[in-house]
Amino acid sequence: MGCVKMKTINKLNISGAMVYPLIEGGKGINGTDGKSSGAWAKEGGVGTISMVSPTEVSLEGTIIPEVFHEKIRAMRHREMVEYAIRGGISQAQIAHEISEGNGRIHINMLWEMADSEEVITRVLDGAKGLIHGVTCGAGLPYNLGKIASEHQVYYYPIISSARAMSILWKRSFKNYAEYLGGVVYEDPWLAGGHNGLSNAENPLQPERPYERLIALRQALKEIGLPELPIIIAGGVWSLSDWQDYIDNPELGNVAFQFGTRPMITKESPISDAWKMLMLRAKKGDVILQKFSPTGFFSSAIKNKFLGNLMRRKQAEINYSDTPTDEMTLLLPIAPHKAVYIRPEDKDKVEEQRRQGYSMIKETPDETLVFLTPNEWLEMQKERAECVGCLSQCQFSGWSRATGSTGKIPDPRTYCIHHTLMDIGHGGDIEDNLAFAGHNVYRFGQDPMYAHNHIPSVHELFKAILAGK
Repeated sequence: MGCVKMKTINKLNISGAMVYPLIEGGKGINGTDGKSSGAWAKEGGVGTISMVSPTEVSLEGTIIPEVFHEKIRAMRHREMVEYAIRGGISQAQIAHEISEGNGRIHINMLWEMADSEEVITRVLDGAKGLIHGVTCGAGLPYNLGKIASEHQVYYYPIISSARAMSILWKRSFKNYAEYLGGVVYEDPWLAGGHNGLSNAENPLQPERPYERLIALRQALKEIGLPELPIIIAGGVWSLSDWQDYIDNPELGNVAFQFGTRPMITKESPISDAWKMLMLRAKKGDVILQKFSPTGFFSSAIKNKFLGNLMRRKQAEINYSDTPTDEMTLLLPIAPHKAVYIRPEDKDKVEEQRRQGYSMIKETPDETLVFLTPNEWLEMQKERAECVGCLSQCQFSGWSRATGSTGKIPDPRTYCIHHTLMDIGHGGDIEDNLAFAGHNVYRFGQDPMYAHNHIPSVHELFKAILAGK
């Protein structure tokens, strides 16, 4: 059989300019920055700077670390917000200079970040003319259209279903249609980082993106936006995999967002150790799980950090504060605290203790989990140092609106700011969360990365255009 000829990927109007519809996905803390996004834009694509605690860089080019001085959490939170704003502006300036006026520069924000609206607003104020678009996911960003329109930049909600887009349009976006630049469809089963799985969808039963994209295009037609670009994200590796989606009259205008693949480039800000971890990853090494303190599903590489969270979950048992027909065995869990468990769970408790998991802690779901004394001390330390990075956090019990979620902190999860800041700035790749998409194993199969070769953004961009 002969080779199938690659379709030409034509330029598309994105954020007010004709560019290649190839977008660098914005990723977490230090996953994408001014250097990586500027290099991507320089090639004629769309670079995306993460606005989740972006690293501040001085005018002299020196990195200014994020350091907290305040003892009160609310004040540490303000330190975090101010650092993010300064960091976002400095990274936008770097990206603008590197891009040399080519392509487009977008910023990406986790909507569930506490004070995300303030960060976006003040970064757009401070980097006026340097940023062309804003993408937002992890929640329904109802105010995104208003903020972007007031600054005359385009906005791109990240959704995983036609229903989510319809809700956003009816409740908000219909009033700010002029600057709605497109919609990012992020596959909830294949994307790295946080995923948009709803309660109605089975995490173990992935659905084909084609039918979901058709439904999204139909929804856009019904609201009067038949030509609005759909940016396909999650599981995007090579354009050769998506030939049926390019120039497809049923789908209309589409662009492609590359999340995992740009992480292994010379310009990528992640550490060499993290890059090597991804190069060595095998199929099945990325786990879709719900340990994130946001409450969302997320995908990360299975390492020591994630393996321990899985172990903790597997050892979890139910309890009751008072005896019931099932819960009849009294179990002391603290010097002045005892609960009731099922007698058949006694062996599980003793096995956990034998393995060193002697600290027994309650969860908000009336279950017990087991930790080592060192794990418990570290957990207490991280909660004491909480900076209130999320609008609501299951790990610390923090709520931006009320100060507390009203639930006990959940020991089945972790401090997301601490672990992502650590791995994003050279920390241990086994003892931190390593976000990645489910196609990460393809690094090991792709000739471009043979012998641990790390390409430049220029090299990667050219390869993507060629369908490699």
